[in-house]
Amino acid sequence: MVLISLGLMVFFGCGTNNKKQVNSIELPDYKVNLEVVTKHWDGEFNWTQARVASIPGMGKNGQPRLIMTMQKWFVAHSDYYSGLYTMRSDDMGATWTEPAEQPTLGWRYRKDSVIIGICDFTPGWHAPTGKLLALGHTVYYKKGGGQLLEQRPRSTAYAVYDPEKDQWSPWSQIIMPDEYKFFNSGSGCGQWLVQDDGTLLIPAYFKAKDDTSNCYSSTIFHCSFDGEELTYDKHGEELSWKVPRGVYEPSLTFFGDRYYLTLRNDIKAYVTVSDDAMHWQAIKPWVFDNGQEIGSYNTQQHWAVHKNGLFLVYTRRGADNDHIPRSRAPLFMAAVDPERLLVLKETEQLLIPERGVMMGNFGVSTINNEETWVTVGENMHPPENLHMGADGSVFAARIIWSSPNSIY
Repeated sequence: MVLISLGLMVFFGCGTNNKKQVNSIELPDYKVNLEVVTKHWDGEFNWTQARVASIPGMGKNGQPRLIMTMQKWFVAHSDYYSGLYTMRSDDMGATWTEPAEQPTLGWRYRKDSVIIGICDFTPGWHAPTGKLLALGHTVYYKKGGGQLLEQRPRSTAYAVYDPEKDQWSPWSQIIMPDEYKFFNSGSGCGQWLVQDDGTLLIPAYFKAKDDTSNCYSSTIFHCSFDGEELTYDKHGEELSWKVPRGVYEPSLTFFGDRYYLTLRNDIKAYVTVSDDAMHWQAIKPWVFDNGQEIGSYNTQQHWAVHKNGLFLVYTRRGADNDHIPRSRAPLFMAAVDPERLLVLKETEQLLIPERGVMMGNFGVSTINNEETWVTVGENMHPPENLHMGADGSVFAARIIWSSPNSIY
């Protein structure tokens, strides 16, 4: 096993007390250690879609084994990704293996010169079966580069990692009962949940086969997993918003006794809440507690959860970042008022600074009861900003809670 050691930068979060009170809400305190896991930039590709999952007890001395999935983004074409690569750490990120291509998670070639790949994957641990499951969706490319933009049957894709064998299964696709309605669907970049009974709640977005409205709807797929096959059981209420591209790239979490869903839209970000992940309150724009919209648009948001606090990780305009396309850097984290569905502006913390390029396709993962990680690769775009310090780094912002969590 080839290992690489990397340096550490440290800065502190909300303070040094175990809890902080904002608007009568007590919040856990934390500090943030910012690390560079790996880096690459040669003018042709950088690492993107970097997300990490934790496998309890499989590392050294009872520590978790960490598996990071990521892809090459070939910058000559928009959203043109390789198959999945992985990195592994058995010592809580002190050392990592070098990025390794996984042939079972690579491109597949059709006779008509069409390439079918997978992208936007999020890995997570499925304790009932002792397997790591990674979820995303399929994507179609033309031979020589670039996506096929005409209608094509995109679907939710998944792959299974067996930690005992250190081996990935070939990627598969969830079979949907209504192929017309879910002709163009997937669970790209979404946080998903494992229920106590082992079933999965998978946020997904979709369009029907002949839908030309350019508006996606979002829902939650309720699925079963036996350690090898992921099976659709049912889905919840279909959430729609008739504005450009609708609502898509949803991320799901559970806090207290309710489910929370954040949704991407081209103009602004939205949020909703549910008691059962089937029926949802009306979606509403994300706003700060001072009444101003948070300014996140045309990119994803994700959740960080502590037993004593719900947090949102996001990008936004208004941070001296007009030079970044879609304001996709820097990355911020702030506490959420779970009753009013407001972001508490006073708690906003810069997690990962911008260095001239985008960082939109990030992930948030619970590692253990002490740490939650935010991971992202620098997408080396736009080219006119490449003198501002970016070097294709893959960052891990390690959120270290001052009081133990209990959701792991």
